[in-house]
Amino acid sequence: MPAISVGKVLVTGANGFIAAWTVNAFLDAGFAVRGTVRSVAKAEHLKKTFGSYGDKFEYIVVPNIEEDGAFDEAVQGIDAVVHTATPVNLTAQDPAELIDPSLKGTMTLLRAAAGQRSVKRVVYLSSCATVIGDVPSEPRTYDETSWNEDDILEVQEKGRNAHQLAKYRASKIFAEKRAWEFYEENKVSLSWDLAVVNPPLVIGPVHHHVGEGIESLNASNQLLFAALTKGEYTIVPHWWIDARDLAHSLVLSATNPAAAGQRLLVAAGPYKWEDFAAAACKISTKTVPPPSSYDPMNVVYNPTCNNVKTNKLLGMVYRYSKEDTVRDVLQEWESHGWL
Repeated sequence: MPAISVGKVLVTGANGFIAAWTVNAFLDAGFAVRGTVRSVAKAEHLKKTFGSYGDKFEYIVVPNIEEDGAFDEAVQGIDAVVHTATPVNLTAQDPAELIDPSLKGTMTLLRAAAGQRSVKRVVYLSSCATVIGDVPSEPRTYDETSWNEDDILEVQEKGRNAHQLAKYRASKIFAEKRAWEFYEENKVSLSWDLAVVNPPLVIGPVHHHVGEGIESLNASNQLLFAALTKGEYTIVPHWWIDARDLAHSLVLSATNPAAAGQRLLVAAGPYKWEDFAAAACKISTKTVPPPSSYDPMNVVYNPTCNNVKTNKLLGMVYRYSKEDTVRDVLQEWESHGWL
């Protein structure tokens, strides 16, 4: 099935946390990259960051990914697409405020790719939000076939009164399912095949532009900052991955023929916030150690992620341990004066 080994890759939302590392990974792998940004101003940091690659990196402005034809120009002459751009809004009242933009952004991209015969592979970045909702109270194993149906039901039953995270996760579920539907309905006539990548909590050092304050960090790294510097564990944990490993998995998903038509669950492993805190306090005295009740020898991780199929199919090796990631983010925060 189609895949690429050379050529030009379109990375949508290129100035984002995950996307910037993805651009870097493809450039390092020898590809040319075109990144989409919402404005010229948002491309300035990328131009400096990837300046050493010369004309291997270029950008194109796509102000609103929800508009019909938004990506039509961006996909011209492209060999593969990695779609990371997605509207994020965790203050929505009506679930449609999240679901509709997510669906529209996905469909504008897929329709544009469908009209460009040079495209051989579309990699759609989804989320483990489509795999698991609230962490179950009893042991349960999830894999590439698992779907989060609970948040769909909550949104359908409660509407505006649904939990904010349920609204967000439902938007990811609807968008991924629509992507699969579009692919199945049209794959006979498409020049490309589809691979969907589902990561869990994504943390790590940043490659995109951040401001002077910690509030300019992306949401997942802000959660990590609160855990390591304040001892605040604000969401129930399940699995995690370093952003650099996720970027590597996206390259593999674009270049591996076996990824065609696959749902790919990429996760380095389970975590507790205390795991990261324990690693941090061995590196810096400016972090908050885990509670004294934390015993790393008796940690029970629930639920279980079984992604053996994905790892074997991609040949995926996770290069960053919890200790590696914590070390690198602490060094970065120190350089910004945030510690």
